[in-house]
Amino acid sequence: MTQSEHRSILRTGDEFVVEAKSMAHGGHVIAHHAGRTLLVRHAIPGEQVRVRVTESGSKVTRADAVEVLVAAPTRVAPPCRFAGPGGCGGCDFQHMTLPAQRAAKEDVLRSSLRRFGGLQDADLDRLDTRVHALPGHLDGLRWMTRVGWAEDASGIRGLRRHRSHDVVPVDHCLLAPTDIDSPPAMGHPVAGESARAQRTVRHRTWRISGFWQIHPHLPEALVETVLGFGTPEPGEQWWDLYSGSGLFAAFLAERVGPEGSVIAVETSASSVAAGREALHDLPQVRWHVADVRRWILEGDHAAPDGVVLDPPRSGAGEGVIAALTSAGIPRLLYVACDPVALARDLRVARANGYAIRSLAAFDAFPMTHHFETVAHLAPV
Repeated sequence: MTQSEHRSILRTGDEFVVEAKSMAHGGHVIAHHAGRTLLVRHAIPGEQVRVRVTESGSKVTRADAVEVLVAAPTRVAPPCRFAGPGGCGGCDFQHMTLPAQRAAKEDVLRSSLRRFGGLQDADLDRLDTRVHALPGHLDGLRWMTRVGWAEDASGIRGLRRHRSHDVVPVDHCLLAPTDIDSPPAMGHPVAGESARAQRTVRHRTWRISGFWQIHPHLPEALVETVLGFGTPEPGEQWWDLYSGSGLFAAFLAERVGPEGSVIAVETSASSVAAGREALHDLPQVRWHVADVRRWILEGDHAAPDGVVLDPPRSGAGEGVIAALTSAGIPRLLYVACDPVALARDLRVARANGYAIRSLAAFDAFPMTHHFETVAHLAPV
């Protein structure tokens, strides 16, 4: 039997025992069987588990841990009955203690920066790569300010399975507060919050209908970190790219004052409208409804004193990072919700003569594999 033939024997539904190895991005643990690398959910590194194959392709084999034969000391019973194999796909880590979840996320952050960002252990050891807990919700539950309830063609309401459009009939989500923790009645929106939700950070309030961070304490943590890393001063010029409704623009504008300026660039017109309303008293903020990459590459802009960028999960991309770093902007504050996308963009910045000065990561999504990171980049 050739190696390729040996590698092709795994089929969906196959079960076998494996040793769970290291953490992988996406809430998986790496394991090996029959010449293949498996991405296993519901396992912990160091465990021996029986897995069931859920997807078997030419490049990736995915599996669920359906039985734990040798458990890690950090394993706990999931608080939600929908969190296990075949259940709701929203939670990845309910079977782990919260400290173990954060340690796993730190492992993913460090491995992403090594593999995709080109950093060495010596570089990482100079940074704070810990994933820090946010205030409140110390049990990791009831932190989610909106829920994406779903409904299938037969009228079943609940949440979707992992990597599937199938709806699991979840009656209560333990990550949500009690006023939105169950599916709304028939005939009502399933978004989990009103069309114009009110959100307050420090002394300023937004009425938003677009994107907003779903952990109630994350916006304050991000603002504090960005201002601490960036140290904006009166009279400076800053850009807030992928600005949303202007969370960072608001507090940058207060720091730079009326003699300074903040340019906010965002593709969503509704987010910009909400930002204009919330920041109506800050004329030093100038808004642009535009694609960030096109705005940077096709415009004629004087380099600012600093930039905050909070791109989508896919990252800012080589074109944006190359343009910003080629301009020699002294302070770049990169807010990232995906460590691999962050690392890829950091590799571009490092190739253009920038280094990571500071790093901060937050466990803004307990029980899931997601976390938020802020990186401070500056020319070497």
